[in-house]
Amino acid sequence: MPHIAVDAMSGDSGPSTVVLAIRDLLEDHPDVIFHLVGDTVSLQTELEKAHLHGSDQVVVHHASQVVAMDETPSQALRGKRDSSMHVAISLVREGHADAVVSAGNTGALMALGKVFLRTIPGIDRPAIAAFLPTTTGRFLALDLGANVDCRPEHLLQFAVMGSILAERVMGVTKPRVALLNIGSEEIKGNEQVKEAALLLRAARLNFIGNVEGSDIYKGVADVVVCDGFVGNVALKTSEGLATMISHELRASYTHGWYGRIAYLINRPILQRLRRRLDSRQYNGATLLGLNGIVIKSHGNADRFAFACAVKVAITEAKHRLTLRIAEVIQENLDPAVRNSA
Repeated sequence: MPHIAVDAMSGDSGPSTVVLAIRDLLEDHPDVIFHLVGDTVSLQTELEKAHLHGSDQVVVHHASQVVAMDETPSQALRGKRDSSMHVAISLVREGHADAVVSAGNTGALMALGKVFLRTIPGIDRPAIAAFLPTTTGRFLALDLGANVDCRPEHLLQFAVMGSILAERVMGVTKPRVALLNIGSEEIKGNEQVKEAALLLRAARLNFIGNVEGSDIYKGVADVVVCDGFVGNVALKTSEGLATMISHELRASYTHGWYGRIAYLINRPILQRLRRRLDSRQYNGATLLGLNGIVIKSHGNADRFAFACAVKVAITEAKHRLTLRIAEVIQENLDPAVRNSA
């Protein structure tokens, strides 16, 4: 029976959105216990509104503080010891929960995770990993912003962890792993990527080589690896492009009577496209490499998006992802690589 700790106070919407998201999940996940962390009075009020007061699947843990979005990781570590984020992570550390979900400050969440959960033996740096859509399904991208500067050994570690996550969650046998680069040729890229490619070819991975940014959404790879600087720029650029396309479509179909008629004719197709590209269903990034499952939700997530993030935590907890990564890391990475990292 998975136990999921939820930081119910962080994020833009606060406990009301979190409680409604949990209510949406209860029927489909009767075997999961949700530990809501935050101000008891506020949470009990929202639980009563949602008719969840007294539910056997919901446990409330009091926390008197909240980590603000503009606070530094050091402030969260030293000055907010009773924050909802801190208490939620402590539940995982103490073995009372299998995973934690938070929509709060990413830097603070990573810092608390590294200090209190520590990294899996053999992993030097955690990476932010998330699934993104392709024309044929979806792929896993990492790192999406946790590590601006990486050594080739770190990219190898990301590739191993990403391959395990894709295998467990996507059900793909021998996931195709690629390095995000400025060209598909082996001679392309900086020294970091070239050296990482050599390490990936020597590892027990289904490494298919380099992939360009224009190809990652075509479904050519199941796992795409890069450093956090490149990954975050690629992610934010993709999100910005999707927003621009959505804006232009809306403007085109609402301009004049011809546009409105065209919208009515194409409405089923547009609705299907909107559902397919709805970024909310991909909400929930894993802080991969920590000795515990930590899921980061968008701060502005609505109830549907936050529920999707919680689903990621449930799936990874059921697959015992952390344990599997620890096992494979010891088998797959050469001791010299682990020590040099």
